[in-house]
Amino acid sequence: METKVVHVDPGRLEDFEKELTQAAEIIKRGGLVAFPTETVYGLGANALDSTAAERIYSAKGRPSDNPLIIQIAKKEDYEKYCIIENVEAFEKLKEKFVPGPVTIIQKKRDIIPHTVTAGMDTVAVRLPSHPVARRLIELSGVPIAAPSANTSGRPSPTKACHVIEDMMGRVDMIIDGGECEVGLESTIVLLKKEGVTLLRPGGVTLEMLEDTLGNITVDKAVKGKLEAGEKPLAPGMKYRHYAPRASVIILKGEDKDVVSFMKSALDDSATGLICYREDGIEESDRVEILGSKRDEGEMAHRLFDALRAFDSKEEIKRVYARLPEDSNLGLAIVNRLIKASGYTVVEVK
Repeated sequence: METKVVHVDPGRLEDFEKELTQAAEIIKRGGLVAFPTETVYGLGANALDSTAAERIYSAKGRPSDNPLIIQIAKKEDYEKYCIIENVEAFEKLKEKFVPGPVTIIQKKRDIIPHTVTAGMDTVAVRLPSHPVARRLIELSGVPIAAPSANTSGRPSPTKACHVIEDMMGRVDMIIDGGECEVGLESTIVLLKKEGVTLLRPGGVTLEMLEDTLGNITVDKAVKGKLEAGEKPLAPGMKYRHYAPRASVIILKGEDKDVVSFMKSALDDSATGLICYREDGIEESDRVEILGSKRDEGEMAHRLFDALRAFDSKEEIKRVYARLPEDSNLGLAIVNRLIKASGYTVVEVK
């Protein structure tokens, strides 16, 4: 397949209407378009077209039991595609966080094919805030099913170059809209009459949700592994995700012990590090600085780029990474790192 790459400036959409209209026509006829959102780049197809959704799974190599998120252009579109069970919580979420990096799961309407929802009777819906994403959905006239635009299991793409690396020749078009702002996929919440469950942490943090909705249940898959045979309720819950080609090992413990361990680990030329700026380890071909441990936003923004950086270095066989505190945005970073490591966490003493 020939893939067309187009550049669109999010700040000057009116100058790129031709390119976005071409992308929308691809979506309408059942093709695949990768596009930027405020979280990560998405791989989009018509969410009302079962065959188009199947093309997403094929292009990504994505397991068929891993449901897709659909993206919409307007707040009033939620009820076209899902049945609101917990109206009070839904309205509060919508008022506070929409448009933005939050995905809401509710009962699906029949118009959404089971291919999109991995056979489940619920659907995950998000209204992005990114101007390119919003305009593409508007021009397409349909909801767009859009998981991250990467090969399944790899770190999610936050730059167009990441998408080109994974998806060139697999999709019809890639829209280069610059670097994504948040850098981590959306927060996913399941709304039921009896309460709200956090299924995946993201830019809308657990603390922010609790300030708005009160008590929130945190699904065990946020920091743990699903049992064999358990069906994932949302994208990213079941499989190893976000992983570079090298194995990832998460380190926890006192700062001085972890830093000492990492410095010693660099004696092995097959080892890479992801560390804090405060650790005092100089950035190099084998050391990625995630950011300041006091700046969760910077760490979130850099995480996937740091993980991908090691894929160009064939000599790197293992990557040691710091484990942040699991409060606020740190919970989302912990979630991604633990899944990238395949739940391999080592305590350094």
